[in-house]
Amino acid sequence: MTVEKNYTYIDREKSWLAFNARVLQEAADDTVPLLERLRFLGIFSNNLDEFFRVRFAAVRRLSLSGVTGEKLLGGITAQQLVKDITKIVIKQQNESLKVLGEIEKQLEKQNIIIVDEKQVTQTQEEYIKDFFIQKMSQELVTIILNDLAEFPLLVDNTGYLTVRLVMKNEDKPASVLDIVKKKKKEIRYALIEIPKSFNRFLVLPKKDNKQYVILLDDVIRLNLSSIFNIFDYESISVHMIKITRDAQLDIDSDMSKSMLEKIATSVKDRRIGEPVRFVYDQSIEKDTLNFFLTKMGIELTDSIIPGGKYHNRRDYMSFPDLGRQDLLYQQQDPLPVEGLSLDGSILNRIAKKDYLIHTPYQSYSYLIKFLREAALDPKVTSIKITLYRLAKNSQIISSLINAAKNGKKVTVQIELQARFDEASNINYAEVMQQEGIELIFGIKGLKVHSKICVIERIEKEKIKRYGFISTGNFNESTAKIYTDLTLFTCHQQILKDVNKIFEFFDVNYRIHRYKHLIVSPHYTRSKFNKLIDREIQNAQMGRPAYLNLKMNSLSDYPIIDKLYDASNAGVKVKLQVRGICSLIPGVKGMSENIEAISIVDNFLEHSRAYIFCNNDNPEVFISSADFMRRNLDGRVEVTCPIYDEDIKKAIIDTFDIGWRGNVKARIHSADLENKYKARTTNESIFRAQFETYNYFLDHNSEVLNTNCIVPEK
Repeated sequence: MTVEKNYTYIDREKSWLAFNARVLQEAADDTVPLLERLRFLGIFSNNLDEFFRVRFAAVRRLSLSGVTGEKLLGGITAQQLVKDITKIVIKQQNESLKVLGEIEKQLEKQNIIIVDEKQVTQTQEEYIKDFFIQKMSQELVTIILNDLAEFPLLVDNTGYLTVRLVMKNEDKPASVLDIVKKKKKEIRYALIEIPKSFNRFLVLPKKDNKQYVILLDDVIRLNLSSIFNIFDYESISVHMIKITRDAQLDIDSDMSKSMLEKIATSVKDRRIGEPVRFVYDQSIEKDTLNFFLTKMGIELTDSIIPGGKYHNRRDYMSFPDLGRQDLLYQQQDPLPVEGLSLDGSILNRIAKKDYLIHTPYQSYSYLIKFLREAALDPKVTSIKITLYRLAKNSQIISSLINAAKNGKKVTVQIELQARFDEASNINYAEVMQQEGIELIFGIKGLKVHSKICVIERIEKEKIKRYGFISTGNFNESTAKIYTDLTLFTCHQQILKDVNKIFEFFDVNYRIHRYKHLIVSPHYTRSKFNKLIDREIQNAQMGRPAYLNLKMNSLSDYPIIDKLYDASNAGVKVKLQVRGICSLIPGVKGMSENIEAISIVDNFLEHSRAYIFCNNDNPEVFISSADFMRRNLDGRVEVTCPIYDEDIKKAIIDTFDIGWRGNVKARIHSADLENKYKARTTNESIFRAQFETYNYFLDHNSEVLNTNCIVPEK
């Protein structure tokens, strides 16, 4: 293809929507187990909710400000981008409805039937009504709207049922004039909030070996007469709506308040953020739709999305498995790491060499074991760790509290502005404060996104450091489905650098120099530029030169320009970018030496690994940072070099496995079509995530075979 003038980047919002389309592709893929397809449909919907709360909200604010934002948005105006996004989303929503319909047909063939209120049998209706009366009715919030002085605040991303009651004429008209007036029936409007305390899906008793499921929405529809029995109405209709609000936090500048108080207040205020999306059942009556749009102050300039009967399809992520393991991916047990044991001392092992765990292929339990051992070890004096997103019942927090109770000095930098985890992190912060843990709440203007830990241990009357550096959050729940890399090390110089980062948290006007780590916001951009420049120079001198880069997102224009320069110099660039990719690969005269793929499969590709050829002496790094402006310039991020040759090889090998993938890999391109990577005629199927598991499984087998003792005959 030829490039038009200034056609250099893909808009990040459209590229993100293309990523979410890849998630929808998984839901549509009939080779994916049926219940997993429903899960992907839920992920697609949840992703879209967050997109509107964050990215679309930001573009909308820009468009309403009157600023075009073309330079910021890579050549498109904010006003046009709002229109384009709405058009793309409406198309994707329609596609998702078709996918859901197809999945439901396939489920029926498996004797799993999703019924609505009109399809239930008499026996099922009795079961549903009993459930409603005994359990659900007590928690139902129903609001009659006509006579309210102020319209109630609708909660962000909560499902609501709008109710339209056409009332009967109570009295016989006394005159012709009254007859004319009475022709227009009184209409009452009501709102029902779908309870969040229940699973969205009610499993009904089996019948004839068939499993029936009904949505709570339809449980409510079936019981409307019970809810509105005090009203004398002649007809009633119900339709679902959902509102999405701007999720930006406005942080109070009051110096008398603690950061904890400011964030807590801001999270509460988020409830009344500006509406950025209104989704409605497209079969709703026109007068009902107008009533709600008017009362909620939603204008036609906002993103108003017609949909189907049901919204909040993110709830399909928790669709009951119904005991049908045959309709789910087969669970693979996390593998052990060669040389590490969950029985013996993990610190003694790390003292001898570095180790890498690649979750979820390998067990995350090593990280918990590390912290629990440090909490009990009498020689350990301190633990320092950064926390960004945590599990609901976090074993990390439990281990740190245990350490504090054992007299260790525990310092935790917890990011209170981890989007949508603010409330959870505030709760954990309060618990840790009560246990005497020293908390650091970050740096003004910078999120702390790094994933680092260092402990200090007294050995031979000297301080020796142990620690770990990761690409992912310290969250044992997401570790089951996010691919991430965590390096355990006793490298004293690296850990001295980690300690300097904690000093920077404490005294952040002082900028440290680091001998080994690459730290944002001060050094990451310049260091990556130098590493790319070295590859350019090597290519120009006829030496081997390549860049193998794996990340979640690539949207920083200066870095993209640098990669274009590398391509033009002859550097071979391979990019594995799961999400946003604003770079356009394969363009003659601009990026012809760049290839870019995205892998979307059972696990979420989350690890960041950067491999630089260095004249066939590869330098390898793991990082918490993507190639995005916020990661390079607006956050505290840590990129760590890998020095152990075996670990280097494992990272290079697994990158190559990902690159060879020809089942779940899509090609990044300017047209955003998400075409699958093609297989040659003689090429066998190679599914990267399955093969990565097999790689570690085979490696463990080799180790076991090498170490086994064969008895003499």
